[in-house]
Amino acid sequence: MESILFYAFATLAIGSALLLVNLKNIARALFLFFIVLFAMAGLYLFALADFVAITQIMVYVGGVLILMLFAFMLSNKELLKDLQDSSGSFLSMPKWQTIPVVLGFLFLMIYGIIEWQQAPPTWILQARENNTEIVATDNNIHQIGLRFMTFYVLPFEIISVFLMMALIGASHLSRKERTT
Repeated sequence: MESILFYAFATLAIGSALLLVNLKNIARALFLFFIVLFAMAGLYLFALADFVAITQIMVYVGGVLILMLFAFMLSNKELLKDLQDSSGSFLSMPKWQTIPVVLGFLFLMIYGIIEWQQAPPTWILQARENNTEIVATDNNIHQIGLRFMTFYVLPFEIISVFLMMALIGASHLSRKERTT
């Protein structure tokens, strides 16, 4: 079951990311970006990075993406008209320049997997020797809650202030000037 979920999250993340970079429609690209961020959070859970997965959902999905949606909805009415006019086509064909980039990333990924299997990094070997390796049965939720409410309260509050400033700026930009 874990393998099926992992490959489902990986396929969803890669497929949505490939569609995302090839779309010209901003509204559909934001929706696909939402899917990519959620799929990446699922992949972080499989990498035993609970803190990063929760941060991904709270900060990026909960804050940045919602802010981008508000900015999109408030800023430009012409984009909404283009969305209604282009309802017949969903995906444009990819440009020829993307093929070498995709093949390069595929090569790097396969090379990294092969190198990782032949010789694990030294920090993993040290964690195995010291018996501090995190395994799937460890419960990190309590530690994450303590970290959120103690060490990382100030950074999250600063991020929330920046997001609020960006939302106020987007609403100011979308405001129409009075004509007298």
